[in-house]
Amino acid sequence: MGQPGFWDDREQGERESRRLAELKDDIVVWERLGQETADLAHVLEDADAESLRKDIEKQLGELEEGIRNLEFRILLAGKHDEKSAIVAVHAGTGGTDAQDWAMMLLRMLLRFAEQQGWSTRVIDESRGQEAGIKSATVEVKGRHAFGYLKSEAGVHRLVRISPFDAEKMRHTSFALVEVIPEFEELETVKIDPKDIRVDTFLSGGHGGQGVQTTYSAVRVVHLPTKIMVSVQNERSQQQNREMAMKILQSKLQMLEEEKLHKEKQELRGEYAAAAWGNQIRSYVLQPYRMVKDHRTKFETSDVEAVLNGGLQEFMEAYLRWDREGRRLGRKT
Repeated sequence: MGQPGFWDDREQGERESRRLAELKDDIVVWERLGQETADLAHVLEDADAESLRKDIEKQLGELEEGIRNLEFRILLAGKHDEKSAIVAVHAGTGGTDAQDWAMMLLRMLLRFAEQQGWSTRVIDESRGQEAGIKSATVEVKGRHAFGYLKSEAGVHRLVRISPFDAEKMRHTSFALVEVIPEFEELETVKIDPKDIRVDTFLSGGHGGQGVQTTYSAVRVVHLPTKIMVSVQNERSQQQNREMAMKILQSKLQMLEEEKLHKEKQELRGEYAAAAWGNQIRSYVLQPYRMVKDHRTKFETSDVEAVLNGGLQEFMEAYLRWDREGRRLGRKT
């Protein structure tokens, strides 16, 4: 950072500065853990008196918590796990109930991001006619955002008494969550202008009267892969186009790295219909209360906590499951 010309590229300089601050924070955590370990060892040497027992137990509990948090960080060792993320939520089978469920999922993910101290920004949103959303795309800025949120990619199933059914019948709804890393630099992906189609349309998102009445919203279609990206919540058509191209490039970058046909289908949103038989997790509110992940088998009855962003345990279970699968060479 002290070299001449470091700040000539301001965006690159800011990225490197953030990276330095993150590494310094990591060092502080490890040094503190090392000091606490040394302190505990010193106390144990003189732990003859019963009065020291509670103090030792307290320090040991703090150490165990610190080690557990660091162990979780070690699980976030994937190639793109440190990156920010682009998250999309799509309503699936279930009509208005599914659109309401998609909104609930979006709120859950936004709550989790808020608890992590990350910044979020809705960049595209299509509202349902009666309630909820048909789809929404959110930019999540924060260290390890992709590493955490990749566990949420897939079909989520909800079972509840429908608030939209006058007969109060139990309904099953589905919604699809897509998660891709946000790439700051994309040197390997080159998009031929002949391979894309750009459509403009009236924005239906937030932003005031001007946004609502101008053709500022942009839809970019990559013709060879059929990937489609829509953005409407930026202030101008140009800004919407730039963001749409950035997301498209991120998806194409992942396609470059993920050679298997199934993984390509996942990024195109065609790999699993948001319907029966494809869910990664079920949220049951009636006749009992339970959230269960069908991949890791982790479950909890505290549904309210989960829907309010309490996803840490599900994410940790997924990372351990995914890491074990990769170690054994299984497809996960």
